[in-house]
Amino acid sequence: PNIELNIEVDSDRDRADLLNWFDELWNDDTGLVEDVKDEVLKYLSKLYADNSPLFIYYKTLYHIFAKFLEEQVDKNILKEKTGFYDSEIWNKLYSFQKDAVKGAINKLEKYHGCIIADSVGLGKTYEALAIIKYYEILGYRVLVLCPKKLQNNWTIYQAQKGDKLNPFKNDRFSYTVAFHTDLTRTSGFSKADNLNLSTFNWGAWDLVVIDESHNLRGNPQEKIENGEIIYNRAKCLLEKVIKNGVQTKVLMLSATPVNTNLKDLRNQIHYISQGNDYAFKESMGIENISNTFRFAQLQFTNWVKKSKDAKRDTKDLSLALDSSFFKILDELTIARSRKHIVTYYSDIDKNSFPERLKPINENTDIDTTQKFYSYDQVNEAIQKYKLSLFKPSNYVKEEFRPEYEITGKVKEFSQQQREDFLVEMMKINFLKRLESSIYSYQLTLKRTLDKINSLEQKIADYEKNKKEEQLDPFEVETIIPEDELEEEEEEFTVGKKLKYKLEHLDLKKWKIALKNDKNQLNALYEAAKKVTPENDAKLKRLKEILEYKINHPINPHNKKIIIFTAFADTAVYLYDNLASYLYDNFGLYSALITGSTACKTNFKMPAQTKSDFNSILTCFAPIAKERDKYPGLPQDKQIDIIIATDCISEGQNLQDCDYVINYDIHWNPVRIIQRFGRIDRINSPNTKIQMHNFWPTEDLDKYIKLKYRVEARMALVDLTATGTDNILNEDLDNWSDNDMKFRTKQLKRLKEEVIDLEDVEDCVNLTDFTLNDFRIDLLNYLKANEIELRDAPLGLYAITPSPDNAFWLKNNTLSEEQRQIIRPGIIFCLQHLEDGSEYNKLNPLQPYFLVYIRDDGTVRYHYTNIKQILEIYRLLTKDRKEAIKELCDLFDEETQQGQNMDKYNTLLIKA
Repeated sequence: PNIELNIEVDSDRDRADLLNWFDELWNDDTGLVEDVKDEVLKYLSKLYADNSPLFIYYKTLYHIFAKFLEEQVDKNILKEKTGFYDSEIWNKLYSFQKDAVKGAINKLEKYHGCIIADSVGLGKTYEALAIIKYYEILGYRVLVLCPKKLQNNWTIYQAQKGDKLNPFKNDRFSYTVAFHTDLTRTSGFSKADNLNLSTFNWGAWDLVVIDESHNLRGNPQEKIENGEIIYNRAKCLLEKVIKNGVQTKVLMLSATPVNTNLKDLRNQIHYISQGNDYAFKESMGIENISNTFRFAQLQFTNWVKKSKDAKRDTKDLSLALDSSFFKILDELTIARSRKHIVTYYSDIDKNSFPERLKPINENTDIDTTQKFYSYDQVNEAIQKYKLSLFKPSNYVKEEFRPEYEITGKVKEFSQQQREDFLVEMMKINFLKRLESSIYSYQLTLKRTLDKINSLEQKIADYEKNKKEEQLDPFEVETIIPEDELEEEEEEFTVGKKLKYKLEHLDLKKWKIALKNDKNQLNALYEAAKKVTPENDAKLKRLKEILEYKINHPINPHNKKIIIFTAFADTAVYLYDNLASYLYDNFGLYSALITGSTACKTNFKMPAQTKSDFNSILTCFAPIAKERDKYPGLPQDKQIDIIIATDCISEGQNLQDCDYVINYDIHWNPVRIIQRFGRIDRINSPNTKIQMHNFWPTEDLDKYIKLKYRVEARMALVDLTATGTDNILNEDLDNWSDNDMKFRTKQLKRLKEEVIDLEDVEDCVNLTDFTLNDFRIDLLNYLKANEIELRDAPLGLYAITPSPDNAFWLKNNTLSEEQRQIIRPGIIFCLQHLEDGSEYNKLNPLQPYFLVYIRDDGTVRYHYTNIKQILEIYRLLTKDRKEAIKELCDLFDEETQQGQNMDKYNTLLIKA
């Protein structure tokens, strides 16, 4: 017990009484007092004992992450009594996925939002399902928003669908599914859940889960059209779903790294803050979200614009960024790489993943007779075309121009700019389709020619009858299928309301331009028609690759192959020309899966499942999809070849397969990595996996340069269109040139090796801005050492060698850059004892401060560079479980057993 006596002593009698009172206590043998001398000596011995570097590292983590540790115990997260731990989805998760679920629920409770940005193939869909289950148990109404192409990834788990292939039937998920594109629709029915969009209540949801959240990347915008306020998708999400009705929590799933600017990331954060710049002032000490991102964008832009020959390193960016930016991302995101989970989770090791073989690369002629134009010749021809079909604004008579300029304006974005973008988009579309297949290219040319013929007929009818006629120039779905349009910039594909009156147009000039375009396109179309499946060089080479793989499997008896293409037209063409060939020659069954056409297969299945997306995938991957649990499906044979669009490039576990062929290369390398992620999975039954790529041309540099020249023109329109404060606007050409070089490096690297998203050099990933590695590292250590860490006094230190020291562990290898940074000095962990709330913006770890200062007094990293300091700390203490006696003796000699600490006091003052 703590015994105190407060008395005023003013006489000898009082002093005598006080002495007697003390003596009685001192000599007490009733148990009222105890002898603590041994504990004091023990405490002092700890204080002056030589400590292991590793223990001091964890002691530091124990204090700087104190709030995080409290959250693991408090807040009643995942109460046992909810029954959540008994759910099928929870018990299906790996330990690293369970940690993500608990962390995300913490963030959803604290900030009403979270972004899960784990690497490709780490199971974000299952993590989201577990979070949904937790909130459904609590009675929450849940809405899932996803791209149309990923519909089946979510609807299979809905109890109301009654799908026999649902692996979590007993969890009875009751969430609703809608598409990103449904946000701007005000009539009709949504295909996913047959929702009546004219009466659908967007504001009724307690939790909204947004898959592929980076797709909703635009600035929230509105425009006036026919006296009505029209929102874009981002604005609809913010106003109709998140801010409207009940308090809404927002869970976003994204694996795409930040590329050209921070706008996409900022907009996703705004969904969590409900567009309120001051939402995190109290909880995080962030004064203004927009200002934080504005400053970060400035640093990001400077980083992007580094000299052309310089190596761009995300660590340089981390050093320049404000710590408030780091804090926002650390607090709101969960982002782990494959490297992270292999390092910190005992149930996962590097052998849990299959070996990635070096990619095989192809580039073929288009025509085996070599009579068709080269890729470069086609491109040269297409770039000369006016495509006046999509440019009616060029032919508006002068007196009517003001009418269309006002009507077609969205902020700084005019109707003419919209049409400029559409023309460039169509030119790119021709080239992309030629890269994909001659058939797809031919089909697009035919659709465009049909469109021109239809327009010419409409003009002819008007000139004959002089009947007032209106024209909508934006009906591009007849050329580009709707599911492909979904991936284009929304601002340029939703503007379909503007009508042109033919009497307002200079039809004579327009007809001449249309005729020229038609003649040019027709020449290409006639040439393309001559390339048939019999003389299609690319198709011929694909058959040779399939035959070789089937006869020489890379894993015993595994003949499975996924052939990816960006276009449904190409997928249908390949299926039509391969299914019978593969069955007749090898006895193998094939299937076709696209987002826009019905699935089909020549595999013998029950009639009702023959065109079912999930049934086909289950028969293709019977181990991963646990086909043996579904007796309604054939159990003896299986599908070996899948021809698919990117509708299965995300969220699907198809690890029975060991071979992916990219029949066309997506211009965004992220998509290639995502495709490969279908087979590059934890605990794959295959020891090796292979990527095989078809490239459009051998000269990759020339190909990339073409792509960027076209996209730079589109970006100019984009920057104006969004009215963004994007400072890259100043010198887009320089930026595009720099970015092109780094993108070229990425694609070239993909020719040599399969890379993870977090290893893409010129991109910034959310994994770069979180401290999850260190938190999990601490939690693992706490399992056996919590009492020791808790009871250890403050003021401890340890001595560890620098890289140039003779005691440096030889197996602890460093890069040359790390050797230059790590020099003799001290890492201080200091605590601010006063209120210090004003430091929250500057220091994400407030009230703790980390500083790395060298012996010469140079502060190499300070409290804004937390991650860099902790990475050095971890490197220096790795495998140092015991104090290094020789170094401790040297330190004691130098400081006279700690009596002379002048050198270190001086460094502390400088720090």
